[in-house]
Amino acid sequence: MSYSIPFNKPYLTGKEAHYLYQAVLSGKISGDGIFTKKCHQFFEKNFGFKKVLLTTSCTDALELAALLLNIQPGDEVILPSYTFVSTANAFALRGAMLRFVDSRPDHPGMDEGKIEEVINEKTKAIVPVHYAGVATDMDMVNDLAAKYNLSVVEDAAQAIDAYYFGRNGKTPLGACGDIGCFSFHETKNIMAGEGGMISLNQEKYHGRAEILREKGTNRSSFFRGEVDKYSWVDIGSSFLPSDIIAAFLYAQIENLEDIQTKRKAIWNRYNSNLESLEKEGHFKRPFVPEFSSQNGHMFYIVTNSLEERTALVEFLKNKGIYSVFHYLSLHSAPYFIANHDGRSLDQSDRYTDCLLRLPLFYELELSQVDQITEVISNFFKGKS
Repeated sequence: MSYSIPFNKPYLTGKEAHYLYQAVLSGKISGDGIFTKKCHQFFEKNFGFKKVLLTTSCTDALELAALLLNIQPGDEVILPSYTFVSTANAFALRGAMLRFVDSRPDHPGMDEGKIEEVINEKTKAIVPVHYAGVATDMDMVNDLAAKYNLSVVEDAAQAIDAYYFGRNGKTPLGACGDIGCFSFHETKNIMAGEGGMISLNQEKYHGRAEILREKGTNRSSFFRGEVDKYSWVDIGSSFLPSDIIAAFLYAQIENLEDIQTKRKAIWNRYNSNLESLEKEGHFKRPFVPEFSSQNGHMFYIVTNSLEERTALVEFLKNKGIYSVFHYLSLHSAPYFIANHDGRSLDQSDRYTDCLLRLPLFYELELSQVDQITEVISNFFKGKS
């Protein structure tokens, strides 16, 4: 079925093809070319990340993080159950035991108050996920990490240009923990079709990250003239993207401010239009804690039941509007359920059944937002 209003539409700024052409003309379209360096410089200068490296995906950034932390079989890693499978896979691939934490009652992000109860002598890391670009309480997470000598890896896949307001002031998400991981998938605010980035907030990771990203070789040092030859010095994989991907991404990040302004305007229109329906008890709108910004990544509602969400999806579909649910709780997934420790994660299951994402993309007009919210209103008021 074709939809008059899709869920997502990748936005082109107009310079992507021009930069792709430049990348090809440069004579180097493999990893770490001129546009990769431009992207690194942009993120380090504009967000203050100590060091970043582009990767082929956020999945690869997370896998690189797991390697940097030397995750071994028998180690335990704490993460939310309500997240994409990549968050878990990165650590499962290293043999870690996963300890899933429930979501907050007011937000799909992990419930910070439930982290400490699953920490033990085997715990190696905490992996908060900044769902919809809304921060986990990083002061609480970092305090626990300091208390138990744990590492913190932020899954910031949805959190570009999003901020945490804590005791250190305004801090970009991805810069609050030891390592941050970002996505530039076509559904994200800025995108390259596929793509990702790792931010390295501890200097001790900088050199080794380059080696792991380059198949375990010191190739980057060789090209900087720091060694006279390069060789295999560590484990690793090919995590670096083609400069073609970086060229596309650079056209996007040059327009980050404009993209964000438009996306936030759409988010705010949804939020104001749906306020009265929430007050009538039909659903919950996104909650943004006072310690977090919102970056216009996603607008969702949480219905009162799975049946109600299913009916609303069909109602919107019949009006030509494509809405989608999101994650399925990982603690009860077929691959993991036999290893779950039996704790009830009710909030994660509630979001699995009841959360519904609404269309949000750069070219979505505010008049279309009004149309979508009118259809939602008609559904709850029993109008056809």
